[in-house]
Amino acid sequence: SDHMENICGYLMKYTNLVTGWQYRYFVLNNDAGLLEYFVNEQSRHLKPRGTLQLAGAVISPSDEDSHTFTVNAASGEQYKLRATDAKERQHWVSRLQICTQHHTEAIGKNNPPLKSRSFSLASQGSANSPGVQRRPSQNAVSFFNVGHHRLPTGKRVPIMQPDHLVDVREMMSQAEGQQRDLIRSIECLPASGHLTSLDQDLLMLKATSMATMNCLNDCFHILQLQHASQQKGSLPAGTTISWLEPKISLANHFKNGAAQNFPAEINKPASVREEQSIAEPCQLTREPEEINPDEELEDICDDKEDDLGAVEEQRSVILHLLSQLKLGMDLTRVVLPTFILEKRSLLEMYADFMSHPDLFIAITNGGSPEERMIRFVEYYLTSFHEGRKGAIAKKPYNPIIGETFHCSWRMPKSTVATNAGTDCSAHSPSEQVTLPKDPEGQAEPDYYTVKFVAEQVSHHPPVSGFYAECVERNICVNAHVWTKSKFLGMSIGVTMVGEGVLHLLEHGEEYTFSLPCAYARSILTVPWVELGGKVNINCAKTGYSASINFHTKPFYGGKLHRVTGEVKQNMTNTVVCRVQGEWNSVLEFTYSNGETKYVDLTKLSVTRKRVRPLEKQGPFESRRLWQHVTESLRDGDIDKATEHKRALEERQRNEERLRTETETPWCTKYFLKDGDGWVYHKPLWKTVSAAQTQQMDSN
Repeated sequence: SDHMENICGYLMKYTNLVTGWQYRYFVLNNDAGLLEYFVNEQSRHLKPRGTLQLAGAVISPSDEDSHTFTVNAASGEQYKLRATDAKERQHWVSRLQICTQHHTEAIGKNNPPLKSRSFSLASQGSANSPGVQRRPSQNAVSFFNVGHHRLPTGKRVPIMQPDHLVDVREMMSQAEGQQRDLIRSIECLPASGHLTSLDQDLLMLKATSMATMNCLNDCFHILQLQHASQQKGSLPAGTTISWLEPKISLANHFKNGAAQNFPAEINKPASVREEQSIAEPCQLTREPEEINPDEELEDICDDKEDDLGAVEEQRSVILHLLSQLKLGMDLTRVVLPTFILEKRSLLEMYADFMSHPDLFIAITNGGSPEERMIRFVEYYLTSFHEGRKGAIAKKPYNPIIGETFHCSWRMPKSTVATNAGTDCSAHSPSEQVTLPKDPEGQAEPDYYTVKFVAEQVSHHPPVSGFYAECVERNICVNAHVWTKSKFLGMSIGVTMVGEGVLHLLEHGEEYTFSLPCAYARSILTVPWVELGGKVNINCAKTGYSASINFHTKPFYGGKLHRVTGEVKQNMTNTVVCRVQGEWNSVLEFTYSNGETKYVDLTKLSVTRKRVRPLEKQGPFESRRLWQHVTESLRDGDIDKATEHKRALEERQRNEERLRTETETPWCTKYFLKDGDGWVYHKPLWKTVSAAQTQQMDSN
């Protein structure tokens, strides 16, 4: 039935990844055209926790399941809600849609449309006719004539009254329609000739016009909030200004302004068919595999990412993609063009942060808690430089769920001992390295081994777990990272949500740490990477902590890649070490005794990791999994690389759909869920504890 009905009841509302879904009491007020919610039914007489204007809203049942639906307000705010079953969802959706339609039509009747502004594509005959000649000095924007309303000179702008917001909304709707006409006019231009749909000026016009409309929509949202504050006296608690969500699908790769067409199945290379036909990972062995470091060989791959050729050649593809993104848009589900990819997986990039294993092992050699904290800070700050492959900002492959990466490093014991004595001689000149004894009395190797394993434990959200250990020195590190990427206009921001813990078992110390944000800047010219944000390192047992600031470059002046930090004793609030410099160049450490040490990262020796040959790797190990994409990128065949990448992504989507339909949970291989984090299934601290217990029992 189409009658108006006030309804109320409990629904689940999605807040964020941390809080997740929460039960809230919702009330549909048909008279006011509002959807309000409260913490519970008992608090209904209090001020609502949130309110949405339904006029102009879009109510959309979700296709992810039969219980979820979204309410997208005209202001850009969105509620993601979940009913108890499909019947209840349908009841809420139908009542909301009736109320929305009623109040939207009421606005239209009470406010007749404004006079349209002039907007026309200059017509000088067909684009292919001889009459259309574009002079070299002629800007493509001059082909468009956009009329603007001007205020009479000397007249003051009247104060915005509440009912004028309706006029603003109407003007906004007209502007959005004109912007869509502009996009359509550009895309209808021929693919060749003097003025084409791929003209870079026109593509830039598409991108900037979309960004302008985003900005205007957000400004309109602010006006609505100000209007609400005038009515209620103050802004509602917890009010936030949200960016608008994308209205278009970006499920396809883009090439020369259009979605790519891939050959039929029969024409696909055997390697692509193989990628698509690999069995469901849970049907393969999900038992943890013990990797023998002796099977690993020193890595000879050296894929530096300094080639700008592909980026320069595909500038139009980037512009086309930018014209369809919105500020603040989550890029997790956006399929980016293949040519901007690095030739390695994100899991391997985490391994490359361990390229100075001598500094990692030397942490536990510190003679005091203060020295060990300082050494950890030194290792932490030297890890990011080698983690980046070259100066050009490219994106590593998004790991598919179940993907793993294994490697190891070997460090001569003499090198670690020498470095430990040389680097920090001012702190502990007489330190001794205690080596474990071989229980079988066999000859010990003259090197330390650091083993590394990473696994993609979740797809939505994308979470990776990684673990590294040196058994001989009783040191290990466990971390989980969720990468959140957002479009910021002319840059892309990546937030590394998660936590790592370093365990020094010989000293019974644990060091918790976080990771900085990363930014890909100047994505239309020469893209480069910048780190930003504040990270903290803490050791609860010793009371030492470190605070490190990665500074982003100011708009005017300032240095690139600057980092500052300090190590202090929390009990006395005494700073024992200060650090400053650039995280990819030279770092300066100043100690409490007045001594200063400089670390030139460009001259630090890098230990090559050891990796098993492809033929010995499992089908879901990173290098074997992505080998055809990597080979195609090395050969410069972007189309072929895109096809292989698309095959892997299609297979992952099909597997995820099958698990959803069969209600089959995903089985991780090496990492176990522990609260909000992920922990390696066989960490060194458990192994050592079990060995100590066994030794005590035998005694």
